[in-house]
Amino acid sequence: MNTATHYDVAIIGAGMSGLAAGIRLAHFGKRVCIFERHNAVGGLNGFYSIAGRKFDVGLHALTNFVKPGVKGTPLGKLLRQLRIERDEFALCEQKRSRVAFGPRGETSLTFTNDFSVFESEVARAFPKQIDGFRTLVEAVRAYDDVALDAKAVSAREVVRSYVSDALLEDMLFCPLMYYGSANERDMEFGQFVIMFKALFLEGFARPLDGVRVILRVLVDKYREAGGERRMKCGVRQILSDASGRATGLVLDDGSEISATHVISSAGGPETASLIDSNTRFQIDPPLSAGAAATVPHQPAGRLSYTETISVLNCQPATLGWGDDTIVFFNDSERFSYERPEAQVDVRSGVICFPNNFAYPDGQMLSEGFFRCTCLANYDRWAHLPEEAYRADKARWYTAITESAKRFLPMLPAADALERATVATDMFTPRTITKFTGHAAGAIYGSPVKNRQGRTALENVYLCGTDQGFLGIVGAMLSGISMANYHILTKS
Repeated sequence: MNTATHYDVAIIGAGMSGLAAGIRLAHFGKRVCIFERHNAVGGLNGFYSIAGRKFDVGLHALTNFVKPGVKGTPLGKLLRQLRIERDEFALCEQKRSRVAFGPRGETSLTFTNDFSVFESEVARAFPKQIDGFRTLVEAVRAYDDVALDAKAVSAREVVRSYVSDALLEDMLFCPLMYYGSANERDMEFGQFVIMFKALFLEGFARPLDGVRVILRVLVDKYREAGGERRMKCGVRQILSDASGRATGLVLDDGSEISATHVISSAGGPETASLIDSNTRFQIDPPLSAGAAATVPHQPAGRLSYTETISVLNCQPATLGWGDDTIVFFNDSERFSYERPEAQVDVRSGVICFPNNFAYPDGQMLSEGFFRCTCLANYDRWAHLPEEAYRADKARWYTAITESAKRFLPMLPAADALERATVATDMFTPRTITKFTGHAAGAIYGSPVKNRQGRTALENVYLCGTDQGFLGIVGAMLSGISMANYHILTKS
């Protein structure tokens, strides 16, 4: 049992951002400990086992992929800062992905890790919009998306100054929102830029064995650098003194540790609740009159998801589904990205085939996987009796699957998917809160981001989802940036 009581830095949460912050700090000789309430690392991007079969959660693909030798990219910065060799992540590129709109995806834009493919698709489907689209891309390339003091601007307003077709506008926003937006209906332009670069200008990749490869590398690097971990050891409260500084943590078992700095990946409102232990999640007004003016109020998010996972006894290609890696779909006249009134909104969503990456030397996953993600309403799931909860999961599993199938090539037989399915699972907003602690199952946290990561306490800093760098690479860069900005540069 770890008996140390004081750390230079205590980190709350062993997700991607917390692990990255820990590695960076440990490399510079800081005594660091990560406190994780659960028995597995990864947070929003982890994995679990049922009957000996491993299921990824969160990771459809690692975004921000670039080929070896490309300079000045988030992936390259991440690898340098964490001293990771590129081959350790064993990344394999996507085959192709699509944005499909219409009752059966009649309007479709294909994209790969070669941006010229997407540009040519926009020119084909929206010839009158291509000049404006190219000018928008120039603006995206020029925008400083890592500035910590950038002014918030509506992405919809900016995009409409370049693109006048509402369908193209929605087709651009759909993938970016599903893969990173905590805001309903709109995005902050800086967030739009981060995701546009991550998906379209850079691209998708995945290790053959999924997210556990990335997590294994991070845990090994952290351990090698001398970092400590306490698993199944959550944080109940952040202690502070009269000067407005954190002094330590109260753990779930009632014990206390002291720390010079605290980095929290728990989320903005969740961290605020740890600072002011008499409140939960909704902190309004901000905690104290002495809090810095640079600390934004971060309400709990409203956007949550369900995801179905179907395990197949064959590769998806056997069913005619071998070309698509990820499909973002919408069947309505306009794309509606907001909390639905019903338990689930099956009008739009994301389909992922983990089998359909370009794995090396003919390697492939031993089973087929078909994953479908849709927007969901946390309140409609949170308090159901267990029997009703299981019945609703079964009902929505079928509805989500049937909706997604409309945007894929027709099956060889009506019951082909049912006959090929050997196992299923489904997570709901209730699952997200249970395993991540995110209020209201908000997978991307608060709609208000805190780029500087400051909190009401001078030496407590946010990293991860509510700091505002998005995606898996973004989460790790968030941890690195906050460690650099608040601790290492001051040291």
